[in-house]
Amino acid sequence: MPGESLRQSYLTIANGDEVTGEFEDRRSRFIAQLAHVSGEGEANAFIEKVRSRHHDARHNVPAWVLADGRERCSDDGEPSRTAGMPTLEVLHGAGFKDVCCVVTRYFGGTLLGPGGLVRAYTAATQAAVEEAHSAGSIIEMTLVTRVVVQIPYSAYDRLTRMVADAGGRVRDSVFAEDVQLTCVFRTGDEQAFVTAVTEFANGDDICRVGEPGFAEL
Repeated sequence: MPGESLRQSYLTIANGDEVTGEFEDRRSRFIAQLAHVSGEGEANAFIEKVRSRHHDARHNVPAWVLADGRERCSDDGEPSRTAGMPTLEVLHGAGFKDVCCVVTRYFGGTLLGPGGLVRAYTAATQAAVEEAHSAGSIIEMTLVTRVVVQIPYSAYDRLTRMVADAGGRVRDSVFAEDVQLTCVFRTGDEQAFVTAVTEFANGDDICRVGEPGFAEL
């Protein structure tokens, strides 16, 4: 997708968490349910899970957005653009990717009109987003680059300091004949580390630099 490579981070719901927010208007209940999804299949599975849970509800309105730029929403029988699109817009506004929201509506007997429906679906989804913040269920995914470097034991302390100085983290250390460090950096920050390590190794290229990808830093 155009511009995707320029995006350095996004927010998502922690894997395995499900967060709920509610809004009520004239006895109609709107229950927004948020969950992490890693693809369209997981989004569809979560939508079916919610529909099964609330099989007696008038509407179960889905919206999802993925890190690869794909997104989808449905009004599920509500008037056009009064339910799915407002829900999706809240996900956009929250900076979410890889998130699915299903807003369940239990009809209260009074028609709310298009404006009332937009406000209600928006408010329910915003309530779920606020609850996700309060519950600590939101995590930041950052575009990172992995660097693997193999060093002698005598250089271990020096290299770990160099990782920290470049703003990175050591994700894994394998101690064998030598030490293999797997480090992660915000994409772009790894360049200073690789340069410093090459100088430290008297010009030898001992770093293996991976392709950028999104992960928790």
